[in-house]
Amino acid sequence: MRRLIPVLLFAVALNVAAQTQTPKLEPIPEPPPPPAGSLNESLEPQVTITKRGEDKVEEFRISGKLYMMKVTPPHGVSYYLIDNAGDGTWSRQDSRDSGLRVPMWVIGTF
Repeated sequence: MRRLIPVLLFAVALNVAAQTQTPKLEPIPEPPPPPAGSLNESLEPQVTITKRGEDKVEEFRISGKLYMMKVTPPHGVSYYLIDNAGDGTWSRQDSRDSGLRVPMWVIGTF
């Protein structure tokens, strides 16, 4: 029994030593560049930042058409004005509002 314990400890140490050897890693090759003409620059939003009174207004346009404005008042939380239908009717969306309404009930207070 006394001879079995050192043999088991040696086997465990040998197993741990075999697992700690790091394999030889090769660097990952660089990805190829995108094909020419695949990037459409006109789909990138154009952002114009202006001041209206004390508010900072960021206007977002795609192909010259205004579709969203972010209004940041000097004291308060910023909000977005979004033209969802493209007809010039703006709807307000707070920056904290993600559109997902999760019920939040108070279960207990301490």
